[in-house]
Amino acid sequence: MTQATIAKPAETTTIKSLKCKECGMEYDAKAMHICEDNCFGPLEVSYDYDAIRRQVTRETIQAGPNSIWRYRPFLPVTTDNVIDVGTGMTPLVKSHRLARRLGLKNLYIKNDAVNMPTLSFKDRVVSVALSRARELGFSTVSCASTGNLANSTAAIAAHAGLDCCVFIPADLEAGKVLGTLIYNPTVMAVQGNYDQVNRLCCEVGNTYGWGFVNINLRPYYSEGSKTLGFEVAEQLGWQLPDHIVAPLASGSLYGKIYKGFQEFIKVGLVEDKAVRFSGAQAEGCSPIATAFKEGRDFVTPVKPNTIAKSIAIGNPADGIYALEIAKKTGGNIESVTDAEIVEGMKLLAETEGIFTETAGGTTIAVLKKLVEAGKIDPDETTVAYITGNGLKTQEAVQGYIGEPLTIEAKLDSFERALERSRTLERLEWQQVLV
Repeated sequence: MTQATIAKPAETTTIKSLKCKECGMEYDAKAMHICEDNCFGPLEVSYDYDAIRRQVTRETIQAGPNSIWRYRPFLPVTTDNVIDVGTGMTPLVKSHRLARRLGLKNLYIKNDAVNMPTLSFKDRVVSVALSRARELGFSTVSCASTGNLANSTAAIAAHAGLDCCVFIPADLEAGKVLGTLIYNPTVMAVQGNYDQVNRLCCEVGNTYGWGFVNINLRPYYSEGSKTLGFEVAEQLGWQLPDHIVAPLASGSLYGKIYKGFQEFIKVGLVEDKAVRFSGAQAEGCSPIATAFKEGRDFVTPVKPNTIAKSIAIGNPADGIYALEIAKKTGGNIESVTDAEIVEGMKLLAETEGIFTETAGGTTIAVLKKLVEAGKIDPDETTVAYITGNGLKTQEAVQGYIGEPLTIEAKLDSFERALERSRTLERLEWQQVLV
């Protein structure tokens, strides 16, 4: 234990401390996110795994709520007074048509496009962050967001009766702006990219003392992503997959899925197994993929220029940790063009009936690219993580999909249109075969 004072945790919590990922220094579990007394490294929640092992079995988890809070001993809260809006336990879909199209035998889609309440994985992290924010005494909560996080923070703050002010880039997709405003928070549209928004939020947080879910509350917030690992293991019959493919923005989601798998192994809920971790980025914002391809152990910031705005973070806070995980697990980190992202969105929709946003299109496009390059074994149990809903980014596919056939209210008009449609389909298939 270092010189920082560690408060004795409450009896109902398994939290030990906040611990620096770089130097190991420990702090009280309060609202802070960097190692202020030593190396300025990022802080992460540390747990008493012996206590978790005594509390948790497969049966106790299955008897819990049908939400992320069935995993409460693994989450950074100190009371049972959590904010549960039904977040989590989203479908793990066994893919058939997409799997056949790609030549895979055991492909699963983890579909957080239907998560509650705002249709993205961000509902997980915000449910945890705001539960902890309330325990720490915050009455005003905030975030820097590329869209989904603003939606979720505004919605769950409204449910919890917390004041809310969110910050977004001014050029955000209309669906995500409306999907935040409906909850009546204060919305600040900043003229700049996400990294500039985030810098402003650091200043606001220091000045006003608000609870920023992805700044001073970040150690707690990020723990919510572990539940994507927990759920997949449980839904696979208490087994780990062989390979996962997930989108990379800050790199936190990727790292927390890994942490979730490791925690289940540590307390004996699943057998130890090597899982390969592959990551997906858009070429227009691919600092982690570029570092991976060049064999570097550091990430060079870039200026984002892609339709995949929800993962357009040019200076990823957890980029180096994502690199480390990909390398040590034998995974890959790839990038795809905006055109490939749109094709990925279309491919998932027309094969599995799942309409994903651009981040999901990126994941599916990278999945396809890895399969074609022979980097995914057809026999592997592979899980692709879909983290948001396509209704939020409709602009991305406008002009790239079909249009309705306008007809008269007459049978012969319908039949002529149907024949034209079938003729076009035959021509398209002929072009594909050529």
